[in-house]
Amino acid sequence: MSEQRGDEQQRGRREQPGVVIVGAGMAGVQTAVALREKGYEGPVTLIGAEPHPPYDRPPLSKAVLLGTADGSAFDIDFEALSVRLRLGVEVTGLRPDAREVDTAAGPVPYGVLVLATGAEPVALPGAASAPGVHLLRTLDDAEALRPVLGRRERIVVVGAGWIGAEFTTAAREAGCAVTVVEAADRPLPGALPAEVAAPMARWYAQSGAALLTGVRVAGVERGAVHLADGRRLPADAVVVGIGARPSTDWLTGSGIELGPDGAVVADERLATSLPGVYAVGDCASFPSARYGERLLVHHWDNALQGPRTVAAQAVGESEQIYDPVPYFWSEQFGRFVQYAGHHTADDTLVWRGDPAEAAWSVVWLRDGALTALLAVGRPRDLTQGRKLMETGARLDRARAADPAVPLRGAVL
Repeated sequence: MSEQRGDEQQRGRREQPGVVIVGAGMAGVQTAVALREKGYEGPVTLIGAEPHPPYDRPPLSKAVLLGTADGSAFDIDFEALSVRLRLGVEVTGLRPDAREVDTAAGPVPYGVLVLATGAEPVALPGAASAPGVHLLRTLDDAEALRPVLGRRERIVVVGAGWIGAEFTTAAREAGCAVTVVEAADRPLPGALPAEVAAPMARWYAQSGAALLTGVRVAGVERGAVHLADGRRLPADAVVVGIGARPSTDWLTGSGIELGPDGAVVADERLATSLPGVYAVGDCASFPSARYGERLLVHHWDNALQGPRTVAAQAVGESEQIYDPVPYFWSEQFGRFVQYAGHHTADDTLVWRGDPAEAAWSVVWLRDGALTALLAVGRPRDLTQGRKLMETGARLDRARAADPAVPLRGAVL
């Protein structure tokens, strides 16, 4: 009798829809891991659109692209965690009344749903299907670009953002001739003010790459890129890195609130406008009491940290809220660049060191409080600054401007 009861209980557990996670990138994988770490014992299903085992993305623009690594699969035993993987499955819609997500393979019921679909790269208008045009977001993208670097082809990179800089670094290391075209007047126009981006613009020339700013691409044909000012750039390949947008089109009509940026509008606990549905990572924005505004953070650390809050909600720890100090890093042109926090144009910018040197940093202050920090080759500044932001510390501006003074030594 006890064995029969145990079998019935086991079948009951299997039949529970449990937690379904849509998206098998960092945010989705870490949500599954965090659920088990929090002691959640119900079924967990992880759905990924790509056929590959879940993998980490940062190595795609570095080791995988250069051929020094074959992949970047997560070292996670999903079977041991009792996480069901459904890979190569495209999710096409959400029906909250039925508590199901629609997929090409049929509907999948859920008890709790986690949206972790990430972001998708913005295509170059009018050139998405042109021959030789590449994006760099997925493992397949990186694999398609590896032979381009291997043949040392002439490459035009469209966009001088973070991904453009990282790809240019790898392409120059491989011996390719690279020209970078940026519509704005400087690199990283949406991330950094002109005075901070200026020394970073010089890194391109130092690496042997050409950087053209203030000019747009008018068209792409086989073997060439045409600029709006009439110039023609020879190009065996074109790599587009002009931004990314949340991958949320499949949620249209579902009742999930989306912001004007296309992101899922989540609350301070990463809950969406529908009960039992959460959103995490690049596809979701969240309100930050720390910075007094809603944030949409397209970086690895956000995809790592947010799942802990979602897992806490799933096991009933409703007091946990999500209000991190955003953080990311970039390896480019032989430099390790780190950024923590969030700044606005109204914050006071303070230099720490000479940007002509190998190592320097800048901090942003708001009424004396440290709000953000960019560190180039100064990891100690980053480590200390991140902790000071978490505590809301106020700094003496003169001491903060002295690179010989540790940031913690500038606290008032």
